[in-house]
Amino acid sequence: MTDSTALPTRVLVYGGGRMGAGIAHAFLAAGSSVHVIESDTESARAALERVAGSLRKAADKGALAEDLEVILGRVRVSAGPHPDYDDAQLAIEAVPEDLELKQTVFQRLEQELPGAVLATNTSSLSIDAIADGLQAPERVIGLHFFNPVPSSDLLEVVVGSRTAPELVEQARGWATSLGKTAIVVKDSPGFASSRLGVAIALEAVRMVQEGVASAEDIDTAMTLGYRHPIGPLRTTDIVGLDVRLAIAEHLARELGPRFEPPQLLRDKVAAGELGRKTGRGFYDW
Repeated sequence: MTDSTALPTRVLVYGGGRMGAGIAHAFLAAGSSVHVIESDTESARAALERVAGSLRKAADKGALAEDLEVILGRVRVSAGPHPDYDDAQLAIEAVPEDLELKQTVFQRLEQELPGAVLATNTSSLSIDAIADGLQAPERVIGLHFFNPVPSSDLLEVVVGSRTAPELVEQARGWATSLGKTAIVVKDSPGFASSRLGVAIALEAVRMVQEGVASAEDIDTAMTLGYRHPIGPLRTTDIVGLDVRLAIAEHLARELGPRFEPPQLLRDKVAAGELGRKTGRGFYDW
């Protein structure tokens, strides 16, 4: 009898951006074969470069248990509106935080991979809403990874109202195999991590907006005073101010005005100051 909590040998990652590439890295380093799906040839090429580059950095640090070329031999990337699919046991969606887009991806995955567990890496959208319209919503679970995925210790397992109970134990086992600690959260706006993280970040932005202190000093207060590894404003730059804004707007709609984004956050996003990915946010990168 096979162990249902053992790491899947074949994993499909739908979306090869920063998070998708990080998820692919984590599973590859743990021994799985990974198939990354992207929208077009150029995006597929970039995704492969992200995965390979991330693994090379890990190899240079001596952080891989296998030879780099052996691990790279287990990654495959496909592109196009109708990519071919491997017979994956686990499919993880890692596309942008757009509900309709995620629903479209899951409808496709349900048809193409009838035997796979279907997971979403969403950081704030409802698991039930993503699974809405599927014939087998019990196959859907949230696996919220954190950036940078290879070195992050946390995996947030999000359980929808129709998620099969046995998937929760499977996910716990996968987290252990990936060297991560799982927390289990019910499907609710922002789950646990995004809800708390955004609340702190929004208050930090308000403090900058009101001239209470500089971004650097606010972050220092949290790193030295509360032992946070990174302050909330630097974290916002790394996550992306546009991503923070979208999550805050979603939480404001679902939970009320306490999550209303500060005007400074809106202004910076409108000016294209999105953080590390554009070279400027609350810090210069």
